[in-house]
This record gives sequence, C-alpha cells and structure tokens, in this order.
Amino acid sequence: MSPALDTAFIPSRDREEVVRNAVWKSMVAIDIEHGPAAEDIDVRLGLGTAGPIKICSARATAVRMRRTERLAREDEEPAVSLGVQMTGNSMVVQNGRECLLGPGDCVVYESIAPYTLLFDEGVDHRFIRFPRALLALPDRLFRDLVAVPLGSDNPVARLAFTYFSQLAVSDELLREAHADAVVEPSVGLLRAVLTTQYGDSGLAKEPLEATLSLRITQYIRAHLADPGLSAARIAAAHGISVRHLYAVLSRSGISLGDWIRTRRLTECRRELAGPNGRIRTIAAIGRSWGFVDATHFSKVFKQTFGISPRAWRDQNHPRSRT
Repeated sequence: MSPALDTAFIPSRDREEVVRNAVWKSMVAIDIEHGPAAEDIDVRLGLGTAGPIKICSARATAVRMRRTERLAREDEEPAVSLGVQMTGNSMVVQNGRECLLGPGDCVVYESIAPYTLLFDEGVDHRFIRFPRALLALPDRLFRDLVAVPLGSDNPVARLAFTYFSQLAVSDELLREAHADAVVEPSVGLLRAVLTTQYGDSGLAKEPLEATLSLRITQYIRAHLADPGLSAARIAAAHGISVRHLYAVLSRSGISLGDWIRTRRLTECRRELAGPNGRIRTIAAIGRSWGFVDATHFSKVFKQTFGISPRAWRDQNHPRSRT
C-alpha cells in the first residue's frame, strides 16, 4: 500500500500532531506516546478501507498507545481490532491480560474497554478494525479471547496472518472495484479464527442471517455519500439477490429507498447547521450526500423537515447585522 503518511516529509515540530490526527481520523481515538524525540520520530502509515473495515499498515519508531477509559466510554460503534505482528515484538494489554506478540502472531482487542499497545522496539504491524456487530459473535467469546496470542498453534490463525498481512498492503485489493468483494471473506476468516481458538467451531457454522439486516444497514451507512449506491450493489456486497435484500429489510420494517433518503437528509441537515454550512453551497452539500439534483434535494428536504435547506441554514447561521 502506498504510504498515506510519511513523517520524513513533515517538520519535526508537527510530527506528533500529524500522526495523532491521522490515526484518530482514519482508525481510532487513542493517546500516542512516542519513544524518541520529535526530530527522530519516523512513522509511515498506509491507510485504506474495505467497506466498513478500516485497515492500517504501519512502520514506525518506538511508540506506546493507550485507549483510555474515557475514550472507550465515548465509542459510538463498538469495534474489534485485529493486530498482525510482522517483525519484532510488541505487547497488547487488555482486561488484565498481557499478550506478547512475535512475528507471525495475531491478536484481537476491543474498542469498548481500555487497552494499551506497547511497541518498545518499533512498529512493524498491520491493524484491521471491524465493527463488532459485523462479526456476529457472543460477548463471552470476546471477553475470553481479547489479548490472547493467536499464532502457531492455530492453523486457521496462520492462514489469517498470511491473508490479512497481504490485504493490508495491497493497493489493488483496496481499490473500490475490489474492496467490497473482500468484506465477506475477511469477516468469515476472522470469525473462523476466533471460534476455533475458542474451541467452538460450531459458532462459525451458525448462519449469519440473524445479523444480515444489521450488516446491510452498516454497509449502507458507510456508503451513504456515494450517489451510485443501489440495491444491486448492496446485494452483491453481501452475496445475496436483490429480492433477498428487500425481504431481509422488510422483516426489519425498513423500506430501502426511504431509509437511505432519510439518513442522507439527516447528514445534509447536520452539515448545513455545522461550521461549514455557510462556506459550502447548498447544492454542493446535497451532492456530497448523493443528491445530484439540487431542486429535488430542496423539495425532499422541506417535505421531510418542514423547512427549506436555505431557511434551515440561515436559522443556524444568522447573518450579522450592521
């Protein structure tokens, strides 16, 4: 994966802040303590996504990262991170356990509880972050398996190491044309690793149908801004027919078109009222959330909220009077 961030091109005084902002924006809110002085900090990050899965390939000088109690408490969407150790050693601490990782080892940890990542020898690691609901596994499994090394004694984990270490650095696989196609196999493989490690492979065989509606709506949320989002694309991303898609959503009381439109409009209303609401045009904000026709956008906005986009913006950004 081509580097998305390389501190070699960043003034030393700005490196800590730039790295922090990149990690918080693309992966997770976490406190970062660098080992060397600012002028010796060396960080290269490759960042990408596959649907709702966030991916980071990292090489860096020594660093310690802490997910504090406060940050864990503020998590809006619980996630499970898979750590893949490439070279050297590192440690993950969570739920009273300390997990020492060597080359070829993997580990999982949760966003909803505090954790510490120790890279005292430097970083050569892959981070893959999954929405927890996407994995459709019981709480007891995560409680028992966080901060437990997944490595040489588990052949499924060895397979996962190879797969995820390559996925995390592949520009080709993470391009939009292919990224959606790797979501389901990535979820399935991690489920297989965790359930075999847990000693209950039957969990991996349980159908994911029970959580399909939730996974579909999470996928839609992640692609709301794409005007090309369609029933056919959503169905293909989940390996089902369009007819099955509509049936699944119907059982959850969801009308696909209405559900997408309502959430897009909600995002538009938030942006219009936010700090950039006066900077960008109303049409541009509508387009950024999939409304390509400005007239249609204004019409459905007013029908939904009882106020036009312009009036809503003016209400939240009153012009100063002289």
